[in-house]
Amino acid sequence: QVQLVESGGRLVQAGASLRLSCAASGSIRSINTMGWYRQAPGKERELVATITSGANTNYVNSVKGRFTISRDNAQNTVYLQMNSLKPEDTAVYYCNAEVLTRQYYGMTCWGKGTLVTVSS
Repeated sequence: QVQLVESGGRLVQAGASLRLSCAASGSIRSINTMGWYRQAPGKERELVATITSGANTNYVNSVKGRFTISRDNAQNTVYLQMNSLKPEDTAVYYCNAEVLTRQYYGMTCWGKGTLVTVSS
């Protein structure tokens, strides 16, 4: 069993900053790529940012220059620093991880999400 737990989402005003965290726990041998996705009301879930175990990052164009993804491999934790937030960033943010369990099973794991609301 592997669990991902997100935290840090809340209501903020446009222009503010937030940092989301996601901690993975359970029967983990290693984690390859970790990422953040988001789903706004009435829209499909979309990729926000990913980071590999080697710290290679990828961002959706709409957040480039404003969001920064990082990770602590020792703590199995991924972060999303969000600056200059806009109302269109309002969404439920989900953490994702490609996990190799101690039993050598490969799993794609998801957290339950944390709500970010940006008011204008």
